[in-house]
Amino acid sequence: MSSSTDLFVEIEGSGDPILMVHGLGGTTNFYQPQAVALSAHHRVIRFDLPGAGRSPTRPSVSIESFADDMEAVLERAGVERADIVGHSMGTIAVAHFARTRPERVRRLALLGPVREQPEAAKQATRSRAATVRAEGMIAVADAIVGAATSERTRKERPVVAAFVRELLMGQDPQGYASHCEALAAATAVEIAKIEAPTLLLTGSDDKVGSPDSAKAMFEEFPNASYEVIEGIGHWTALEAPQRVTDALRDFFN
Repeated sequence: MSSSTDLFVEIEGSGDPILMVHGLGGTTNFYQPQAVALSAHHRVIRFDLPGAGRSPTRPSVSIESFADDMEAVLERAGVERADIVGHSMGTIAVAHFARTRPERVRRLALLGPVREQPEAAKQATRSRAATVRAEGMIAVADAIVGAATSERTRKERPVVAAFVRELLMGQDPQGYASHCEALAAATAVEIAKIEAPTLLLTGSDDKVGSPDSAKAMFEEFPNASYEVIEGIGHWTALEAPQRVTDALRDFFN
């Protein structure tokens, strides 16, 4: 198991623990609206994956190592079993964690859920990694904001789109590239064998964790619910903060 001592970790509140795992380009701040609300009745644990936000970059990372980091963070917090939230790439790590360590998981909430990429998407993700290594985050940030947030968000809530851009621009290019490569190398998780109650939540305009893809995953999970929020894209927790907070509160309570 990896050590969590080099990872940036935030812990707030008391009560039943919730571990929050961000996705590609995210940090603990992706969940700030939900963490503030949920910490009134839960112990909310967030951390920056290695190479993201305030956690240092490591020589190599993978979906499996992210799951090891989750376990290390729970150990550091003295938590045996938790509810777990994941976003985007983080949903693959969360699913892997639930599949390999079921005794540590109570319930799962997957925002903008994704699974192993098809080969063309893997090639595109590796290409993005190469671009970022060569040219920095400025080379991809605006295109990601344009593709991964909804048109409504960009027009009616431009501050949200600006914050997504800031999260991306604040990433270490080498760390972000290593996350792209980890995502491209991810293999399928047997979600049909994950018995923990699971919430799949996505946006109607999400092109990454699309409603059709999330619905297909919902039909594979043995014990799942499924919700689509109208008018938002892939940055779920930021584009519809109150709706996501309410959904998580209802699910975990």
